[in-house]
Amino acid sequence: MFFLIQRSIFLWRILDSGSEFLFPIFPLVDNERSLSFSSGAVRSFAVTSSVFVTAMETAASVVTDSSTVTDSTVTDSSTDADSSAADSRLGFGKMEFGCMHYRRRCKIRAPCCNEIFYCRHCHNESNSGLHELCRRDVQRVICLVCDTEQPVAQVCSNCGVNMGEYFCDVCKFYDDDLGKGQFHCNDCGICRVGGKENFFHCQKCGSCYSDGLRDKHSCVEHSMRRHCPICYEYLFDSLKETRVLKCGHTIHEECYDEMLEHARYTCPICSKSVCDMSKYWRQLDEEIAATIMPEDYRYKVWILCNDCNKVSEVFFHIVGHKCGHCNSYNTRTTSPPAVPPQ
Repeated sequence: MFFLIQRSIFLWRILDSGSEFLFPIFPLVDNERSLSFSSGAVRSFAVTSSVFVTAMETAASVVTDSSTVTDSTVTDSSTDADSSAADSRLGFGKMEFGCMHYRRRCKIRAPCCNEIFYCRHCHNESNSGLHELCRRDVQRVICLVCDTEQPVAQVCSNCGVNMGEYFCDVCKFYDDDLGKGQFHCNDCGICRVGGKENFFHCQKCGSCYSDGLRDKHSCVEHSMRRHCPICYEYLFDSLKETRVLKCGHTIHEECYDEMLEHARYTCPICSKSVCDMSKYWRQLDEEIAATIMPEDYRYKVWILCNDCNKVSEVFFHIVGHKCGHCNSYNTRTTSPPAVPPQ
């Protein structure tokens, strides 16, 4: 039916009798002809025409829906393109700017001296410790991409780049290197690195410690809010790795290694052994057994053990004095304990 209508232009005319219709049909190849149909044929044609009209309306509806889908697809594609462009702008210059301490796309203006630095560590190092910059005091930053000075924020208000992939509004801290696993500890009040899932905050020690030390370290109140006993750098916000000793005191990891290289095996603060010394104690046992002291030096002395903090009376020996309680040689001579009054 649809094919015949495509190939013909048709008209109808109702005769005066009302019983017969005349359909002039104009085929593409034949000359004009006239055909007569009965009223029954007309009814059949009317039904077919109704089907055709419905089909045409459906086709028009499909075309309209298709156009709507196409418009929607174009709109979605345009939105995706805009989003992709925005993401690309945010990441512009990532890891290309910064200092020896951090990779970031901004500098900070130090409110204490009104000078511009890459970070607070650059500020502190530049004035040789005359004064230090408090991270929370920073109010303005300068974008390194467009050189616009503005209030502290993660995204530049002028060029739209991320001035730091990691940003902490509390610490005013920016860093593009997310591989450090930065996180902000509310109890410490500062940002730390290493991944939040790998650390816990010890309330007594006042700092974040590795999960491996949970319930396995000696707590010393505010142990991290001190200076390293070797280099005397403040430990709490130091960029260097810190080691918690068996006694609970803290020290820089590199300072600890250097201390061991110089055969110093005791804590610089409390003198307790910093590592397992049992093998060395056995060597001293053998050396003492092989070294007989002269008769004039065979007398007893009182010693205080640095490891267990107990006193004991032992025979004097030039090699060392062994604690009678924990078998440690980390001891020192002391005065006899006071005799309680009778």
